[in-house]
Amino acid sequence: MAEFVSDTVFKRDVFSETRSGHFADRPENRVARRIVSASPLWSRPLAWMLARREIRALRQVAGIRGTPDLIKVDADGLYRSWTEGTPLHLARPDDRHWYRDARRLLRDMRRRGLTHNDLAKPQNWLMLADGGAAVIDFQLASCHRRRGRLYRLMAYEDLRHCLKQKRAFAPHLMTPTERRILARKSLPSRIWMATGKKIYNLITRGLFSWSDGEGTGDRIDREGPAILKTLRADPACRDAALSLYPLPRKGVGIYAFVETEADTLDKTALNTAIRKTDSDAGIDLLQPVQALPRRDDGTIRDDILRLIAMNQITELDALLQREPEMVDIVGAIVDGRQNWTDRRLSRLER
Repeated sequence: MAEFVSDTVFKRDVFSETRSGHFADRPENRVARRIVSASPLWSRPLAWMLARREIRALRQVAGIRGTPDLIKVDADGLYRSWTEGTPLHLARPDDRHWYRDARRLLRDMRRRGLTHNDLAKPQNWLMLADGGAAVIDFQLASCHRRRGRLYRLMAYEDLRHCLKQKRAFAPHLMTPTERRILARKSLPSRIWMATGKKIYNLITRGLFSWSDGEGTGDRIDREGPAILKTLRADPACRDAALSLYPLPRKGVGIYAFVETEADTLDKTALNTAIRKTDSDAGIDLLQPVQALPRRDDGTIRDDILRLIAMNQITELDALLQREPEMVDIVGAIVDGRQNWTDRRLSRLER
């Protein structure tokens, strides 16, 4: 197989590094690369366990529309097809088509005896260009030989988590039956929420400092409230938005966009104020902007800010071609962006 050419690092944590790129002889076909060997030695056994689960799952769902294709497995990790879509928390679908297709996708996976087990995260759901549904990140998926009680419970939870997304983004489409399903958690789920999830969060967030979302995730969930509260309390700040970006060697950083008339802001002073509310919270990059990009209803265009924070200018150009009315506002933010380097892979990283 031809050499893999990396162009973007999407995530680094203690279990793997995820990149996108292409094979040298097929530059038009984008590929995702999960490098398990990039994990530290102490976490590598668990990292490979998760990778093997993903490999088995991708083989199980081969050919299902809306799931990635496994391309190759080697000593460093795996290659899979790139799924070109928008994460659900950015796409925010509010029509029936996406949710019907998501239910179809769950049925197709159930017919193969597979449960995903990680669909509570909207970043693991995508909206495709045609409005259809897709899922990614199969590290926690289970392949079931028998359709026993455990399989049925896990499939039920996958359905509940799909309905949670519908309730979040299209509550007007919820049926009475769906509301009853959503309200009825399985016993293992109730036990997990009361016990296991607290231990999981302690280990992944506390000991590993691990954000388990690719491009979104736990740092904003944990630190975001304190950061936004402090920023919005500052008289110089009209509004603020947060995005994540991969740090050069591990984990993710928080990039704050602050809508203000000021040309500069004191990040050190702001972080000092933030840590009075939450001692573990803090901004890594800070950019003052004259205006934040917004939707017609006034909500902030976090999809645009995410592309700027991650320095994904090619993808941003494509978006602006579709929405030329955003060019003036976005262009000013792009010119002042703070993250210039994390998307430029060093020779050592190649």
